[in-house]
Amino acid sequence: MQVDEGNRSSAYDGHIIKAGDHVMLRLPHGDIRSLKLDKDATVMLGKFGSFQANELIGQPYGLSHEIVERQLRVLPPRTMEDVEDTEATNELINDGQFVQPLTGVEIEALKQSGVHAQDIIKKQIELHANYSLKTEYSKEKYKKRKEAKFSKSFTTIEPSLYNVCEFWFNKDQNRIRDIRIDTLSQMMNFANIRPGGRYLAVDDASGLVVSAILERLGGSGRLITICDVDSPPAYPVMTQMNFPEAFVEPIMSSLNWATAEEDYTPVLAASEPTSATQARDHSLDIVKLTSP
Repeated sequence: MQVDEGNRSSAYDGHIIKAGDHVMLRLPHGDIRSLKLDKDATVMLGKFGSFQANELIGQPYGLSHEIVERQLRVLPPRTMEDVEDTEATNELINDGQFVQPLTGVEIEALKQSGVHAQDIIKKQIELHANYSLKTEYSKEKYKKRKEAKFSKSFTTIEPSLYNVCEFWFNKDQNRIRDIRIDTLSQMMNFANIRPGGRYLAVDDASGLVVSAILERLGGSGRLITICDVDSPPAYPVMTQMNFPEAFVEPIMSSLNWATAEEDYTPVLAASEPTSATQARDHSLDIVKLTSP
């Protein structure tokens, strides 16, 4: 069974955030946090604030959002600014105690009064005694450092194979067997993975290899994964890819290594006893009780 071209695009659209998706968020300080986005749920991001998950559902990936009073505001994309020529060299900068007149108490008071993060940063720049002596590169670093400290914004990351592989490599590279995205790409090319193909895979990298194959198959072909359990294995990486069941089930199945053994007996779930079995067992108990 294959997914036709018409159903494939509707079954798997990775560009739009949907309810139940696992979404990766890039925070101001550069860290990436992954969370499941359930409908009507509240998303908590610690010191960055909280918001309703419904505000992200239906939005495209890649947008930057700012949390303002538990609501999201889409931020405009940042444009390239012309770098002004300057003769500053940073050599005359003296990072003393009174370079930044704003104290931590004053900054906290501004935050509690509802002053926007950008206004706090602007005020810090205006009162900074040595800001004009910095080079343009140093000024940009200063702004980014302050934004990471005071900004309450994040950017949604599209669940492409590249982004998911980078996320897991930085999070716990041992779980994906230290496979980088360039290594994974070579594996897919050497194996000639393409739509409509039929493949057998052994994945000990938390589902990274299986996810790459499924993405290349695009809903057309066949994939059998070999594992050491009778039930379908748990692949954590696949949850980040947000593949819908209609995209995966028709083309993917799993097989236990042990099925190759002649004396293999599959483990079946215990079934509910029927009324006839219960009546027979009850009659046996009566016979045992009445027998001498």
